[in-house]
Amino acid sequence: MIRPTANRWRTIDIVVAAVIAVAFGVIFWAWGLLWRAVDPAFAFFPASQAIMYGVWLIPAVLGGLVIRKPGAALFCEAVAATVSALLGSEWGGVTIVQGLIQGLGAELAFAAFRYRSFRLPTALLAGAMTGLGAALFDFFVWNTAYELVSYRIPYALFTILSAAAIAGVGAYALTDSLARTGALSRFPSGRTQTLV
Repeated sequence: MIRPTANRWRTIDIVVAAVIAVAFGVIFWAWGLLWRAVDPAFAFFPASQAIMYGVWLIPAVLGGLVIRKPGAALFCEAVAATVSALLGSEWGGVTIVQGLIQGLGAELAFAAFRYRSFRLPTALLAGAMTGLGAALFDFFVWNTAYELVSYRIPYALFTILSAAAIAGVGAYALTDSLARTGALSRFPSGRTQTLV
């Protein structure tokens, strides 16, 4: 049984979550510039550009894997989206709402395992759920003017796949790499080796 105090956030949890979020907020802003720059490369099938989407979802999964406490995934993704908006993301303040919805997807995945499983399958599910949140938001907010079968549905599927691969597997690998360096020694993620 998990002790009630095990879910209480420590100062170091808040600081590390904020560092993850701010770092990725800057990455989000830069990724948005790259997204626009490579538009022509996807002209043959515009919906396929969503294969790049997963980068925007990494902090939700990474925060959950590193902090391992309720709210970490949501916090990291929402704060990263806020930083991106403050830096001048072309999508403006709407990205803050979008970040909340995306972070909620990963949060639900970790909650489904009662914040006890942080193995690769859980990271994959968290990535896919974050991608589902992103896909649904885009489906009903950003992509409503586009054709359903040739754009909106493929875009949503590419978003979920990208999220599972980049945010899920990527955040898992990043957490494992950070743990090996000793950078996470103050966290359960740095003291235990999770099995695949």
